Amino acid sequence: MIELEGVPELVDPVMVAAFEGWNDAGDAASTAVAHLDREWKGEVFAALDAEDYYDFQVNRPTVFMEAGVRKITWPTTRLSVVRVGGEKPRDLVLVRGIEPSMRWRSFCNELLGFAHELGVELVVVLGALLGDTPHTRPVPISGTTSDPDLARRMDLEETKYEGPTGIVGVLQEACTHAGVPAVSLWAAVPHYVSQPPNPKATLALLNRLEDLIDVRVPLGELPEDARAWQVGVDQLAAEDSEVAEYVQSLEEARDTAELPEASGEAIAREFERYLRRHDGGGPPAPGGHATADGSDSTSYLRDNPSGRTRPPKPPKPGPDDDDSSDD
Repeated sequence: MIELEGVPELVDPVMVAAFEGWNDAGDAASTAVAHLDREWKGEVFAALDAEDYYDFQVNRPTVFMEAGVRKITWPTTRLSVVRVGGEKPRDLVLVRGIEPSMRWRSFCNELLGFAHELGVELVVVLGALLGDTPHTRPVPISGTTSDPDLARRMDLEETKYEGPTGIVGVLQEACTHAGVPAVSLWAAVPHYVSQPPNPKATLALLNRLEDLIDVRVPLGELPEDARAWQVGVDQLAAEDSEVAEYVQSLEEARDTAELPEASGEAIAREFERYLRRHDGGGPPAPGGHATADGSDSTSYLRDNPSGRTRPPKPPKPGPDDDDSSDD
């Protein structure tokens, strides 16, 4: 660990972490932490030693000029702190970096060492994966934890996932074994348009984070960026009849599956968020990305020298099939 400044004294701190790479489809998670850092003017106080965790042939350093002097920025993970004001001020420890190339257990132990020293009460790790979700619908956000008591208290799912995992899953389990409460928030990004940025998924993660830790995040231009992103994808999809048909099939499947969710409870959550924002300012990589089943996936809506890659056509019902589904 390279300490850049003295460790600050914090108030009710929560650690919020995100890592570029396999756990960050559309750069949605890392962009969310970057947004928090920018809006609240985070102060970096520590960085991990890049030599310990990164393969520089995979994540290369960059050269830049500053006052006529050439300097190098090394790929690493940095920690900053921001103060959230309001009636109940609290601090956030923001962890933003790249999924390490090696020594993951040591990497997690270093972060946990800082969490312990700073008195962190909760670790929230943000991630984004590719899924069969239409870009025209609200971004699905799942909140998971390995702690049954925490799942009940915070209305989260107790994780049952088995399969390949990334640094998000490893860090969450390391927190659990160390006795540090930890939660993962995952955004599902449409697999047919996975290129960054994805401001709609970033916005959904920040809204869920607000609800989870009871803070109000200044969103700036992010809502407008999310609307512009959706309009842009609408236009791309409309140019290809097969893509448009595929998106429609995803919409129908999503709407059918979510009929029970169109409940008073879901509407109330959205209404409460609206009131928090309008009631006088009160608190309201290479190798693809993770998918719901843990495999890698790549984008469909992209232009390349050999033409546009298209999504698979949804299966057509056979003569013995009906319109119902057991899923």
